[in-house]
Amino acid sequence: MSTTGDARELPTTAPAASPGPLTLAAAQQTGRVRRFFRRHPAAMDAVVVAWFAVPSLLVAVLDPRPGRPVPAAVTLVLAGAALLALRRRIPVAVTLGTAVLGAATIFVADALTGFDFALAFALYALASLRPGRTAWPVAGVALAVLAGTVLVVGDPTPLVPDAPLSPEERWAEVAGILILALAGMAVGISVRNRRLHLAELVERANALARERDRQGQLALAAERTRIAREMHDVVAHSLSVMIALADGAAAALERSPDRSRAALDELSGTGRSALADMRRILGVLQDVGAPLEPQPGAPDLDTLVDRFRAAGVPVRTVGLGTPLPEDAGLQLAVYRIVQESLTNALRHAPGTDAVEVVLRRDDDGVVVAVTDHGATVPVGETGGAGQGLVGMRERAAAYGGQVEAGRYGTGWRVTAWLPWDGAGRTTEEVNP
Repeated sequence: MSTTGDARELPTTAPAASPGPLTLAAAQQTGRVRRFFRRHPAAMDAVVVAWFAVPSLLVAVLDPRPGRPVPAAVTLVLAGAALLALRRRIPVAVTLGTAVLGAATIFVADALTGFDFALAFALYALASLRPGRTAWPVAGVALAVLAGTVLVVGDPTPLVPDAPLSPEERWAEVAGILILALAGMAVGISVRNRRLHLAELVERANALARERDRQGQLALAAERTRIAREMHDVVAHSLSVMIALADGAAAALERSPDRSRAALDELSGTGRSALADMRRILGVLQDVGAPLEPQPGAPDLDTLVDRFRAAGVPVRTVGLGTPLPEDAGLQLAVYRIVQESLTNALRHAPGTDAVEVVLRRDDDGVVVAVTDHGATVPVGETGGAGQGLVGMRERAAAYGGQVEAGRYGTGWRVTAWLPWDGAGRTTEEVNP
């Protein structure tokens, strides 16, 4: 008897540790400079602030027109720079505040002094950090404030006695503001959409990874269950037969030494076979070169029955030589069901006058029925936990079949049906 065919499919090495979840930063494949600014956002804010503040301060200080309020213009530029430094934290307030400061600069200095660029930077941050339903209304209000001031303010303030802008110049200023603002919004929306798309891809990848890990855990649990089932079949069958052989040898030791010697030989052979099976089942988990043998199947049923007969079980068979389908898994299921049923009869029905094993194959399935006539000697504590019946039902269910076990007259019957074409029938239809 060998169960190592099932072990061929067992993993021979431990599965690799699952990597941690993918992050958005890891998914963004960018250059060295962009990676630096992504890791140091304060550095990027400093670049943006300098891009606005340095040219604007130069314009405010070096404006050649007489009477310019340089201190006021410089103060407004510095306030705008300080506001831009907060664009990541409060983009809505920064956008509106930049527009108001730009409008104030027009009133004070009769010039934008770079606040059109400041508004574009603010709108970029707004569009990249807030959804469109928030960004577009805020952008509209900010543009209305800044562009409206350019269109409305026609005469210079008393502090700046210069000639007013012509209508064409005002519309040119407005067009420039709109172009910069729309460019900032477009780039910000593109960045936001790409970030959201990457975040969705990352979430999908992590979901697939979690599903893969879950499937791996389920496969591991199923593998453990299969190993436990095989171990139960080997240990329960072999130990039950060995105990029966030992009891028979002890009983026949004085009156029939030859029969006692034969029982001891069979006991030794059964023990060696069980030990070899256990070594193969457990050894294949750690040793790639562990010896493997075919699974037991239909040709091994005669050997199985002879072993129980040697243990003192009066087994009668019907159709044991019936050719079964070539499916090795189905043949193993039939073998294990017969093995477990005879083991139960040996343990729970000692002294029974007969155990009948019926094997039949029809067009759409295989029928197995094992019936004993009940115990004729007292039965002690057998220690059974019902795992054998569970294992039989699981093997049959793997092929869409079913197993029923219960009282039958004075004894016990196990009836199994394993469909060959997947069709379903009730156990009553297959009872011999």
